[in-house]
Amino acid sequence: MNTESMLMRTRLTPLIGITLALAACGGSGDSVDADVMFAQMMIPHHEQAIELADIALDPTVGAGPEVLELAAQIKAAQDPEVEMMTSMLQAWGEPTYLDEGMDHSSMMSGMVPADDMAELESLRGADFDAAWLKAMIGHHEGAIDMANDVIEKGDDKATTDLARKIIDGQSAEIERMKALLGE
Repeated sequence: MNTESMLMRTRLTPLIGITLALAACGGSGDSVDADVMFAQMMIPHHEQAIELADIALDPTVGAGPEVLELAAQIKAAQDPEVEMMTSMLQAWGEPTYLDEGMDHSSMMSGMVPADDMAELESLRGADFDAAWLKAMIGHHEGAIDMANDVIEKGDDKATTDLARKIIDGQSAEIERMKALLGE
């Protein structure tokens, strides 16, 4: 081996090591990215569920007792989950929201469009109950899709544990809501 080849090898060896290390981190980073994306998207998703619950809990809406009970249950479950995901993102040094100020609801399965939210707020009594239950079923199904995705692609145990909790809790609520609709 000549001096030039040896010099080239000496210079390239550390670069190859750095490149391999970065590639390894990149693979892990993709998993962490899935965990971060899940939390950043699930926070506004949960916030809309809480907003839907608050609408149902408004006494002027005249929601039935079953809907009122479900709304209180959803709010009680999702408020602490939002706090948990916010703390996770802070611990990871990540922003709480994706591109704050931008509407990412179209990227999130199950989000209720603004027009549908406005229509829901105008309904009362049994009409409200039926529309709310249908909206919340779709919303929960979207959350379950997001949770299944992070279980498949994520890396953080706390995140996948939360995702499983979301799947279990919201699947049970969907069954209850479908029963109330007679489905």
